[in-house]
Amino acid sequence: MSEQQIKPFPRGALLGAAALIALTITVSLTARLTGSTITDKNDSAPAQMLHLRFEDRADGGITVFDVERNMVHEELPPGAGGFVRTVMRSLARDRRQHGEGREPPFRLTRWADGRLTIDDPTTGSHVDLGAFGSLNTASFARLLVTERTQ
Repeated sequence: MSEQQIKPFPRGALLGAAALIALTITVSLTARLTGSTITDKNDSAPAQMLHLRFEDRADGGITVFDVERNMVHEELPPGAGGFVRTVMRSLARDRRQHGEGREPPFRLTRWADGRLTIDDPTTGSHVDLGAFGSLNTASFARLLVTERTQ
């Protein structure tokens, strides 16, 4: 029986992998330090915008206020609007960490290219709602469709 020789891993493949890792780290670090991202390149204009405040009710529901019109925009019953609750609690937690209050409104925007985002101007937080799928995005989109005449 002859022993099989163990062949070393190809040097070219190792050098290629190392170069790819170095390039990835360099590009990531450059983007991080310069603040540039892919989404910065989008030049779509806002098509519709609402300034909303979300308040938890004692019964577990959520009241959505249209700040510009100074009125209740919508009432979400207890247990409804799970994705809206999750996003808004996350943004509220970010506000608490920044020492901000609950009064300033959030900005819900539908862009001309169809994207939907929610922003907190007080903390700079930005959520591209399309990243969570069409069903979750629809829960915020319906707030833009709902018109109240109170």
